[in-house]
Amino acid sequence: MARMNDVGGMQGFGPIDTTDDTEPFHADWEARVFALNRALIAGKVFNLDEFRDAVESMPPGAYLAASYYERWFHAIRTLLERKGVIEAGELDE
Repeated sequence: MARMNDVGGMQGFGPIDTTDDTEPFHADWEARVFALNRALIAGKVFNLDEFRDAVESMPPGAYLAASYYERWFHAIRTLLERKGVIEAGELDE
């Protein structure tokens, strides 16, 4: 079964933005999500395969509506809840 991120051969997504963007983060929270993910993987809370699966398992509508780091944050929340590190909904605020 193909997941939402597997769009090879699909059409209708519009042109690809090829602007050379030299900034890795566009907001402070994106840098924090990046650092949090690295720390959680280094601390063996979850691994890269689990993280990728959590990103790729997002519902299609949510996946398409989310930015790159919003997908990362969704995956981190999902994995922390799944592993019992946080309670479901604890990060909703």
